[in-house]
Amino acid sequence: MSTESLLSLPVQAPKSVPDTSPLVSRLAESCGATWVDADTLDAWAAEGGDRVVLLAGDPVRHPEGLDVAVVLPELQRSLPGRFAIGVVRRHNEEAVARRYGAQRWPTLLFLRDGQYVTTLPGMHDWDVFLRKTEEALAAPVSRPPGIGIPLVSAAADGAGCH
Repeated sequence: MSTESLLSLPVQAPKSVPDTSPLVSRLAESCGATWVDADTLDAWAAEGGDRVVLLAGDPVRHPEGLDVAVVLPELQRSLPGRFAIGVVRRHNEEAVARRYGAQRWPTLLFLRDGQYVTTLPGMHDWDVFLRKTEEALAAPVSRPPGIGIPLVSAAADGAGCH
């Protein structure tokens, strides 16, 4: 093929990568989940009760996030009336994950009455997933994990109270 014929080929725009996979979108469109992000999460969680938020992650790097998106409504059906589901679009996941100390993808974030309970990272066999979800729903509210930087007293010379 000559250079002239190559130049005459139509230029196509690169295909855009969807912000959220169809399986994650299905949670909101067909399974009654609510789209949330860093700005709307507090108000949604404060509506009361147990809330489970899916942070699926990049489906190319973390394909098990798609598995969790499929299993999550099944967990909800197995535990009827126990929790509402929230989903976060890819471009908002990092901010929500940082806020709650989530460091693995995918992660289920458990909230109760607007407060942090725990996270459940990864994909699991059904029996394990169901048991861990029940445990998370029974757990007390707690403080979200920090970012892992230890605090050091200004009186590091031993003049502190210990």
